[in-house]
Amino acid sequence: MELLDDKMRVWTDRSQYVKSNPGVYVLYNRKRDPIFIGETDSLAVKFAKYTDTEFEGDECKQKTSFYQRVFVENPKEMQLQLIEDFKNQTGNAPICNAEIKLETP
Repeated sequence: MELLDDKMRVWTDRSQYVKSNPGVYVLYNRKRDPIFIGETDSLAVKFAKYTDTEFEGDECKQKTSFYQRVFVENPKEMQLQLIEDFKNQTGNAPICNAEIKLETP
């Protein structure tokens, strides 16, 4: 189940080489199931942290094999909408988002 209009990309060390723009991203496991919907003010900084630490301390995100990302001006708003849409379709939040208390604006 792909959640964004971006192509599905393989998660590698090269994943950190994206523009330093705000955006929304979806992490997928090897079965291509969405496991996390995230947002950030800088995709480059966030992805560099993830690749440098290999998601250290986050066993859930360590299952990442693929990802999608889009650059948007209001990433938090889009993230919350994607999570809400995902919940409406599946009955649950993505597994790594389920552990996070989501605040709606």
